[in-house]
Parts: sequence; C-alpha cells; structure tokens
Amino acid sequence: MSMKYKGKKLLLIAPLFFGYYKEIIKEAEIMGMNADYICDAPSNSNMSKAIGRINKKLINGAAKRYFKQKVYPIIKNTKYDYIVLIAGMTFAFTPEMIKKIKERQAGARFIIYQWDSEQNIQYVTKIHKYFDRIYSFDRFDSERNPIYIFLPLFYTRLYEKIADETAYGRTEYNCLYIGTAHPQKFKAINDMAEAVKEEMPSQFLYHYMPSKLKYYYHKFTAPEYKNASLKDFEFKKIKKDEMVRLFQQSDCILDAPQSGQSGLTIRTLECLGAKKKLITTNKDVVNYDFYNESNILVFDGEINTATPFFWNDFKEIPDNIYRKYSLRCWMDTLLS
Repeated sequence: MSMKYKGKKLLLIAPLFFGYYKEIIKEAEIMGMNADYICDAPSNSNMSKAIGRINKKLINGAAKRYFKQKVYPIIKNTKYDYIVLIAGMTFAFTPEMIKKIKERQAGARFIIYQWDSEQNIQYVTKIHKYFDRIYSFDRFDSERNPIYIFLPLFYTRLYEKIADETAYGRTEYNCLYIGTAHPQKFKAINDMAEAVKEEMPSQFLYHYMPSKLKYYYHKFTAPEYKNASLKDFEFKKIKKDEMVRLFQQSDCILDAPQSGQSGLTIRTLECLGAKKKLITTNKDVVNYDFYNESNILVFDGEINTATPFFWNDFKEIPDNIYRKYSLRCWMDTLLS
C-alpha cells in the first residue's frame, strides 16, 4: 500500500472490455484507495456497441436514461479525488454529461486515457477541455499533438505470476493466439502462423467471434474472410483459467493490432509481463525500450529464419524497464 494514495477515492469510467476494469480497480485498492466503477456505455450488447460505433447520436436516448438513472446518483453522493476515464470506441457519454460530472466533482483531478488512436475516437476530443491531463497509448498521436502525454498500456500481476511459474517449465505449444477475429487481424494471424509453421509446428489459434451474425456480416463485406468458414472460429469466450494455462504452455505469442491502430496492443505488454516471445505485425514495437530482436519478431509478410529470434532463448529485460510497464507503475504515472 502506498501512503500517497491511502484513503483517496477513485472513480473509474471505462469499457467492460475483457474485464480489465476489474484489474484496475483491484490495483487501486492494493494502493490504498477506495474505488468505484461506472461502465462507459448504457449497454454491452453487440448490437448496441455496433450502433454506437456507426453514430453516437443513435444511442443518445439510452445514454441519457443510463446517465440519469445509474450514473448521476453515484456522482452526486460521493466526493472523489480522482476521476479516470478510459476512452475507447464504446464511450457513450455526451460533453454535457461530462460537464455535469465536472461541476459536481469540482475538487477531483480529471484524467483521460485514450485506449485507441484519435482517428478512431475523434468524438472524444470534444470533452478534452474538462480534463486536467490527457494520456494516449498512441506514440504517433503524442508526437503529433502536445496535448497528449504518451503512456503505453500495462501488464497485470497475473502475467508476472505466469513469468515466475513458467520460466523454466516445459511447454506444449510453439506459438499461441487468442483474440477477437477482426478481419485484418484474422488474416494477419493466419498468415504469420502459416509462415512460421516449419519452425513452430505446434500451434494453438483461437479466433473468437461474438456471434454468427457478425461472422456472416464479415463474410459478405470483408475480403479477408473470402476463404474463411464457420469452423475457423470459436463462439465462446475462452475461460480465464484456460487462457492462463495456454499462456504458460506456449513459447511465443502471435499478435496484430486492429486496422487503424499504431499503439501497442495490451497483448504485447502481457507478453513482456509473462516473459514470452512475440511475433507481431506492429512495426513500431522496435521503438520501445523493451524491444530485443531475440524476443520480438516483426512480421511483414515474410519470415527470415536466420534472425536471433529463432536461435536465441528469451533474453531477460532489465528490471527497471520490466517494472515500468506493470499496472501499478501505469496507475502511479496516470495519477501523479
């Protein structure tokens, strides 16, 4: 527990996205804070999220009811020291709602963290004026606009545990992928899995598809799905315990950002936390201080088997760099 944060009150407004909000709340409590959570949208249904991405105005009615009935009563009855908004594509609050929160919580420090490139969430720029500090996970956005403080994502304590427990263990898979099957990502992962098959024959690929309706939509609209069939996808989310077991039992993780993203995915940082090798399509990873060519391979369509990645073991990262990407350091940076 940090005396700096003991007894402070934190309100986290964030997407449900794979339960990361739970990890942030848990870490805040370990740091000594009292923490509350509010979802950033009135509904987590795939239909509601899809409509909201097309046009935020289409979910305005639902957002207003949600704010009035669920959100404002929390804002009204508790005085917070920190209000942290994790902004992504599901964000549904209007500038008027944020203004109302600001007026009610005048003594709080308002912090926004953009977990997406600005081009994907331009509507969030309308609420920047209500925030004391604005962070972004996108290095290019931060270089282009000085309003953003650059802060990459994090790994949680779970991945440190994986590193501790599997550092010297025998593994079952040469490479692993678990993720949502966005069209560009689906193609990129399959291409790299095929390219490394000779060197990494034991593979576990889990392309999660939220619904069959979404599969058919992509099948008819996305060229990346031209040769895909239903059997290529999983329609159940993989359980956390199973995901941890698979991570422990794999030497290398495959990863690719979504279309339009240049910031590092959270999977990249989880690889770092678990001390696993990584193959990624994100070329910008070479500009980060933890990059090591023995640990990370950038896939650009071809594989060069003569690189140190294939003939070196995982190289340990200096401890000060490794710790810097932990969730507790991320939160301390965000709040300090």
